[in-house]
Amino acid sequence: MKKEDRLPGVLMSYNMSKAVVLLSGGLDSTTTLAQAIADNNEVVALSFRYGQKHDKELTSASNISKFYNIKHVIVDMNLSMFRSALTDTSINVPEDRNKSDIGSDIPVTYVPARNMIMLSVAVGLSESVNADKIYIGANVVDYSGYPDCRPEFLDSFEKMINVGTKAGVEGRPIKIVCPILNCSKADIVRLGKKLGAPLHLTWSCYNGKDKACGKCDSCKLRLKGFKESGFKDEIEYE
Repeated sequence: MKKEDRLPGVLMSYNMSKAVVLLSGGLDSTTTLAQAIADNNEVVALSFRYGQKHDKELTSASNISKFYNIKHVIVDMNLSMFRSALTDTSINVPEDRNKSDIGSDIPVTYVPARNMIMLSVAVGLSESVNADKIYIGANVVDYSGYPDCRPEFLDSFEKMINVGTKAGVEGRPIKIVCPILNCSKADIVRLGKKLGAPLHLTWSCYNGKDKACGKCDSCKLRLKGFKESGFKDEIEYE
């Protein structure tokens, strides 16, 4: 965690609704952030510089946090030794996969234990700022097939939190909230638009070029969502 992003141990009182929101800067996490705010939470956005090949999403996360005028914590941790097309320069990001193949297996863009690690940091931050909820944009409908986005994982992790934290032991359980878990990408776009989320500031592409590639799994799912929702995607594509 960068020095300027460190928060005092107690920032807020327990009688207020507070949440830590995992914010990658993509469509899903930004819609999730908008929902957390709509749920009347005082939020802290949490992002990670984990050795990914580009920082386009982090730039988006920063811009989105500024849009909402919320605290944005960026944690630095190097996961570049983990085997993934998102961190290992020797592995290419798959492009132009058939729509029927996306989500049917665990692709090479899966970063081992990423959500487990990020949620663990979110738990520590939640205890530090007295937040009782962690919002995560996990989804199991139009998704890439990552095992750490499934409800079985998230339910199990929440149980672990509350037997392994001071908050849980003292009867102040931390909830994991997944508002888009069972939404299609079109549903997510519609929800984001309804909530006034700055979807034009988001970045979903696995490649870090000036414009989104439109060919990787993430771009294809995003484009599918905007097409089916009837809304125009305002970011630029190659």
